[in-house]
Parts: sequence; C-alpha cells; structure tokens
Amino acid sequence: MTKPAGRPVVRAFRPDDGDLLLELVQGLADYERLDGPDAEARARLIADATATPPRFEARVVEVDGRAVGYAVFFMTYSTFLARPSLFLEDLFVLPDARGRGAGSALFDAVLAEAQARGCGRMEWTALAWNAPAIAFYEARGARALHEWHMFRLDGDALEGRSRVE
Repeated sequence: MTKPAGRPVVRAFRPDDGDLLLELVQGLADYERLDGPDAEARARLIADATATPPRFEARVVEVDGRAVGYAVFFMTYSTFLARPSLFLEDLFVLPDARGRGAGSALFDAVLAEAQARGCGRMEWTALAWNAPAIAFYEARGARALHEWHMFRLDGDALEGRSRVE
C-alpha cells in the first residue's frame, strides 16, 4: 500500500537553493516547450536571486521533504490604485507531483504575501494553450484580462535597433 503524501510545505528560497531553482526553472521550460536558460542566464538568475537586495523573491514547495515546485515574484506599482502590485512571474509544480495540493499551497503563500504587503492586485500571465493552469487560476477567482494585450521588447528592439518609422 502506498503511503499518502504529506501536506505541502512552502518555504522561502535560500541561497543554497540555487541548483534546485535552476532544475525547477528548466522543468517549467520543458513543460512550456521552450528553451531553458543558457549557462550565462543561469548564472545571472542565481546572482539576481541572491543579490542584496534580491531582484526577485522565490518560494519553494516541498512534499515529504522533496522540492516539487517554485514560485518567483516581484513587486510593481499601480498608479491608478496608488498601491503596490505583486507580479507572479512563475508558478510551477513538477508534473509527477500535481494533484497533491502543492500548487494550491504555493499560490496561497504568494497570495498571502500580496495581502501582507497591502497590494491592490496580483497579476501574472498564462500561455493560452495551458488549459490546466487557466482552470487552476479561474477556480481561485482570477479572470483573464481580454481587454489588455501584453507587449514585449527584446533583442534588437530592446536595444532600439529595430525601430519602425
């Protein structure tokens, strides 16, 4: 008989969690069918996570002592609300650990951070094809913002080299 999994435990990222964070970020990249961070990006990620102050915050969720997921977030600001906002960059649980409450525990921990910090809102993105993630978020009362479009500058455009005039 299989022993039921224990309750998920969410904890803050620690400086010695660097390899763990990189492994979980690669797991998210694999799930999203994207290339993971290259060696230089991996080094920057760890440097940014452990900087003083860190450029982002992270939480790790464990089940039975095994790290099975993570969340990365940072603060932004809403001028219309005149309150801080929490932006959830990543929330990921390894596929073999889903269905045990780890994602809910992780999400709830980040939501508690937003509430404790007096945030007016918490925002994130989800890939349009990721129906399980969308259902997870909608079950918590989140709504898709169809009236807003996300835009991105990167590569040459970020450097100002691809301007259309």
